[in-house]
Amino acid sequence: MEAQLFKMFSPEQLIQLMLAPAIMISACGLLLLGINNKYSLVVNRIRMLNQEQRSIRQKIVNNSFTTDDNIRLESIVKQIKLLMFRLILVRNTVLCYAVSIGLFVLTSLLLGIAYLSETNTLNMFIIALFLLGMISVLSGAVFTGAETYKGFEIVTYEVEAEQ
Repeated sequence: MEAQLFKMFSPEQLIQLMLAPAIMISACGLLLLGINNKYSLVVNRIRMLNQEQRSIRQKIVNNSFTTDDNIRLESIVKQIKLLMFRLILVRNTVLCYAVSIGLFVLTSLLLGIAYLSETNTLNMFIIALFLLGMISVLSGAVFTGAETYKGFEIVTYEVEAEQ
């Protein structure tokens, strides 16, 4: 009976089967687009803080360093450290979404190959790939949640440091 699995599907039904991974590819693409924007924002923020840090350190060389500069420098150093951790979380999210896209593409291709070759030996592998893709999407969502929490923590620190 299992040997007849792909024989039961018409080409239209197979295309519908292959659309599930394709829809997940589109969903991951949208998630990836959003997280790439966040990645750019975090990198730009780190660069701005590094520039400010260099200008404050230049004041040390010029002997025009004040107590306020010292407080700001400490705040910048801490924020950069926190932002680097946040950047790691964003990177992990991007990698999870990219891996899931690859797994969903592979799932779609193997569905077509299994249908054309009239074999069911790939069925468990196809299902495993799709499930791994979903686990990768879930992992990306967890990293996104952690990154959002870390972003809030950084903003809270910055506001408190300025008071």
